[in-house]
Parts: sequence; C-alpha cells; structure tokens
Amino acid sequence: IVGLGLIGGSIAKSLKGRTSHELLGYDSNHEILSVAYQCGAIDAFLTEDNLKLCDIILIAIPPSAVTNWVRHFAPFFAPSAVVVDMCGVKQALAAEIGAIAREYGFVYVGGHPMAGKERNGFAASTENLFVGASMILTPENDCSLPEGLKEFFLSAGFARVLLCSPEEHDRIIAYTSHLGHIISNAYVKSPELRRCAGFTAGSFRDMTRIACMDEVLWTELFFANAHFLTIELRNLIENLEKYADALQSQDPERMSALLREGRNLFSEFH
Repeated sequence: IVGLGLIGGSIAKSLKGRTSHELLGYDSNHEILSVAYQCGAIDAFLTEDNLKLCDIILIAIPPSAVTNWVRHFAPFFAPSAVVVDMCGVKQALAAEIGAIAREYGFVYVGGHPMAGKERNGFAASTENLFVGASMILTPENDCSLPEGLKEFFLSAGFARVLLCSPEEHDRIIAYTSHLGHIISNAYVKSPELRRCAGFTAGSFRDMTRIACMDEVLWTELFFANAHFLTIELRNLIENLEKYADALQSQDPERMSALLREGRNLFSEFH
C-alpha cells in the first residue's frame, strides 16, 4: 500500500482486521509509516527489494504523484503484479499508467473507493470506513478483471464492486462528488456564517460537512476533471436561477412546481 493517509490507512486496517494478507506499506512521512507499523496496520515497510513480492499494489497518493511513482518503481514490479490506483479521477491516469503497464508487463486497473471523511490522514483512518461502500474499478477492458481482484476488495469490507470506463467514472463522479464539494465550500461564504451560532441544525451540518477540504488535493482533482465538472456547475447555476426567478417574480406556483419536480426526481432515484 503506497500512501497511508485516510484511504490507504483505512485499506490497511480493514485488510488486517478481515484477512490474512501480508501488508507492506510506504508513506513519504516516516513518522506516519512508523505509527502504521507499530499499531499493526502493516507488517513491514515497502522497499525496492520487497516490491517484487507484491501481488497487488494499491496506490493511495494524490493523482499528480501517481504516474511518477509508477514510472520510477515499475522496474521493480513482478510481471504478475496488479496495480490499482485509488484516486478520485480516472481518465487523466488511465492513458499514462496504462502505457507504463504495457511497457513493463504488469496489469493496471483504475480504482476509486466510494467512501471518505471530512478529516484526512492516517489518524482519521478506520477499519470500517468501507463497510457498505462501493469500490469502482475501471479496467482497460471494462468487462473483465484480473482473477480474484473483485473478491479481494469484497474481503476488505466493500459491499459491491462496480465496473465502468474511466470516462464514465469521471462524468458521474463530477456530479456525485466534485460538485458537492464545490457547493459546500461556496455555501459557507455567506456573510451570515459569522452570525449563525445557535441557528443551525441537521441541514446546515449536511451542507457544510465537506467545506473544509484540502484545497491543494481538491484543486488538482477539479482540474483533472474540469470538462465534466464545468458541465455540472453550469447546469446547477441554471437550475438555481429558476428558483431565484420564482422568488423575484413572487410566483409561489412556480416555486411549488420546482420543488415538486426535484422531489419527484429524487423519489424516482430511490
């Protein structure tokens, strides 16, 4: 496991708690690496020497670092190794890492665990983060997976493994994840934020939970998926204008129709 933050640390703890796999871990922060070893989340440190022993290599570092890491360490992979990145964008990585995989003969599968928290880092990682969650995989051939890979992720606690193309992943995730993070971050920029103590309840907590994101990581994710995210943002702005117009024109019937339309769409989804 490369990268022992929230996702990599949780994968390690989940696998250690549920399986008999031997886990080798790496993190650029040596203190975190030592803590992960001392608490039993990993069995040993990942090195150039033991990298060739790994059947599955999970990479849970920011997208900008993944390709360079793979390019540097690919000569040390076993030819039978399966490499899975755990990043929130897929198209930007598929072409680059796919080319390296073909050069060195290992198998590359894009991955995205659909779970997270508003806090980051190994300290926030938990054994049960992925319980009930989906694991999205984007193999080069979206109809097939390396033998045993689906079962591997199910053994880590995931409820299901879904397959799609990198493009489909990025198009959907722009709506289900990236857009929501922008909405939450923009929502807290109201001047009323400083005066709202004691006036908040569940809806406010739901809307603001992910506002405190890592701006460096999320800027990278947003720009790696800029095409689909821009489409979703424009669509949202267009829809919000309809609600504003109904209020400005004092048209309660129009507002009711908009609210009913949203309620019915969500009811159909469920």
